[in-house]
Amino acid sequence: MSDYENNTIPPPPPASASGADDNTLAMLVHLSGIVLGFIVPLIVWLVNKDNPQKAYLTDQSKEALNFQITLLMAYVVGTILTVILIGFLINFAAWIACIVFSIIAGLAANKGEAYRYPFAIRLIK
Repeated sequence: MSDYENNTIPPPPPASASGADDNTLAMLVHLSGIVLGFIVPLIVWLVNKDNPQKAYLTDQSKEALNFQITLLMAYVVGTILTVILIGFLINFAAWIACIVFSIIAGLAANKGEAYRYPFAIRLIK
């Protein structure tokens, strides 16, 4: 019998139920921004910010909240600039960015990866 036959690789530890739940909830937090804006990330962050066991969920909800606040500022600027007709383009670009980046973030969060939005202003640290 060779040395390689005796070396077995142990199976990976089972994923805890809370880790899978946190991943799913983080995915929903990111995706909820498409329809509900900053409300869901704000609620999830406020509920879990003092719980050290929910560090991943807190981090992802802060990230989603910062991105949604950034988009809200872009929507406000776009609405003001509709007077000179460029605001429609700004609002459309912000809406497309919201959809695309929220889906990318939701997929990453579902895998358990920490996602960072590329152009979010990080007001909440």
